[in-house]
Amino acid sequence: MIRFLALRLLRAMFVLMGVSVFAFVLIDLAPGHYFEEMRLNPQISRETIAAVQVEYGLDRPLPVRYWRWLRSVSRGELGFSVAYKSPVWPLLRPRIANTLILTTAALVCSWLIAIPLGVWMASHPRRWMSRVVGMGNTFLLVTPDVLISLALLALALGTGWFPTGGMHAPASDSELFGNLKDLTMHLLLPVCTLAAAMLPVLVRHVRSAMLEVLESQFIVAARGHGISQFRLLFRHALPAAANPLISLFGVSVGLLLSGSLLVEVIMSWPGLGPMLLQSILERDPHVVVAAVLLSTVFLVAGSLLADVFLCIADPRIRVE
Repeated sequence: MIRFLALRLLRAMFVLMGVSVFAFVLIDLAPGHYFEEMRLNPQISRETIAAVQVEYGLDRPLPVRYWRWLRSVSRGELGFSVAYKSPVWPLLRPRIANTLILTTAALVCSWLIAIPLGVWMASHPRRWMSRVVGMGNTFLLVTPDVLISLALLALALGTGWFPTGGMHAPASDSELFGNLKDLTMHLLLPVCTLAAAMLPVLVRHVRSAMLEVLESQFIVAARGHGISQFRLLFRHALPAAANPLISLFGVSVGLLLSGSLLVEVIMSWPGLGPMLLQSILERDPHVVVAAVLLSTVFLVAGSLLADVFLCIADPRIRVE
């Protein structure tokens, strides 16, 4: 296991290095830069703009800027934000926590719904209710995340039952229970959006994996011994179908993260998404690179966690 984790971490380092290089190159090739609006201002001389570029090292060649950024990463700064006049890590740290809260809540809700629903659909494939659920599943699968977000926002605005943005109310309670209740109310809409977007994929995979296992000989033999349906499904069939679902868990982390960045912008959730969009519009290169790199870290961590779960769940993988 230690050797496996060491190899995985080494690969992850190469992936992160490649992502950072590509991000730097693409940002450098993109038209426009942070000082473009300053040049349009007649009150700011070109000498002043050139002096500011020299101060922040933006006049250097791309390899030199990348090397200076790597040195700042080694110090835990992740570069320097030109727009905020601050190191990047203190700016992104609270945003990362907010994105993790949203993504984790959506991940837990999606799997808690998808597993029993997919198992039930696999055990009752010909019932009319299963077909109705399948049609609803297909409808959610083809519906864009933006449309789901806007529909839920319209519902919140029309009914007034849910907050329409932010993470806390301006006059939230200072007590722990009051803060948790306020956070839960603000989480409902973005979590429902992410769960509705992710749920069809999870349900389809759970149903497919369970259908394959339910046709195997050991399940037929277990039915012949009179084992109850609930125990047969969740004690015997579901663990046998766990391998592809564990692999899907790592993929779902990346899918939810990529979807959450868009949902955060629409729902005004103070996570990585709004800051990434604002930094792209302001041409703040180090913030963009750091946000993309941290998103990649979450994806790699989800894949690594899924691999570890596979090694724990399946002895054959440990032997290999």
